[in-house]
Amino acid sequence: MQYHSIAHSQLEVSKLCLGTMTWGKQNSEDEAHQQLDYALSRGINFIDTAEMYPVPPEPETQGLTEQYIGSWLAKTGIREKIVLASKVSGPNRTNHIRENMRLDRRNIREAIHASLSRLQTDYLDLYQLHWPDRNANFFGKLGYQANPDEFYTPIIETLEALNELVKEGKIRYVGVSNETAWGVSQYLRLAEKHDLPRIVTIQNPYNLLNRSFETGLAEFAHREGVGLLAYSPLAFGMLSGKYMDDTWPKDARLTLFSRFSRYLSDQGKAATKAYVDLARAHQLDPAQMALAYVTSRPFVASNIIGATTMEQLTSNIDSFELTLSDELLEQIEIIHHQFTYPCP
Repeated sequence: MQYHSIAHSQLEVSKLCLGTMTWGKQNSEDEAHQQLDYALSRGINFIDTAEMYPVPPEPETQGLTEQYIGSWLAKTGIREKIVLASKVSGPNRTNHIRENMRLDRRNIREAIHASLSRLQTDYLDLYQLHWPDRNANFFGKLGYQANPDEFYTPIIETLEALNELVKEGKIRYVGVSNETAWGVSQYLRLAEKHDLPRIVTIQNPYNLLNRSFETGLAEFAHREGVGLLAYSPLAFGMLSGKYMDDTWPKDARLTLFSRFSRYLSDQGKAATKAYVDLARAHQLDPAQMALAYVTSRPFVASNIIGATTMEQLTSNIDSFELTLSDELLEQIEIIHHQFTYPCP
């Protein structure tokens, strides 16, 4: 395993990060602990979670993922050996976590205290804003439309609330998630102007079917040192090829939850076939090729992998040992130009 030093911080994270959003829904507590033990044995030191998890979000399961991590930390006593990240949720139509959810001081303080309790720790290494408070293009939304009556928590207020938590020792560093170029620019500008915590990471989707991060945010990541924590690197498992030809494997994520249709467009299916065929032509596992591509990008600080079985987790971690040839990378670019951003 290789490690990446997060700019503007003292964090050194493994190039693969263990994602956790299925724990509590598709994975039991014992399975979560098994994944954590194995990931640690393979050199992964970076664990990412969120107060909202597991996904799909439901009142009955909310917080179970953090609880499972907390019981593992209590059992193993290795808190200081890992980099632990979680997230506070933004506005949510259901408000099933808290009433009147915003990224304001009240919500952020309630969220961090609940997360720390579930995780059985005194601090988080990285605390992320799960999605913007304001109207913006995220979660695949296209076509920004201004709303003259919009209300959102000012970014300066969010940063001031996070600053309190840094001073209190409850969080070390802050990051954003599902953010836009404008949002990143404002967080950086206001932090510098008012001597507030600087965002050090951005967690956005990035995979062979969705390389939209490259159009504006990659330059921020490179020039300003806001490293990408790439989530959904397999596009909900599409890039493994297991859903090709309208195949719906039993207990697979897209089989169980029809709401996750982001990568199921005709263009997405066609692009998936092209990438899977390319991998097989080079005698590679399609999922490992897709993961290796994401991990190899210079603006990616860590690639967040997730799995529901130990077989999947082992294969995903093995992808780190795969180096893509120049010829293969050129062929990936040819497909990318044929199917440019098929799934935003």
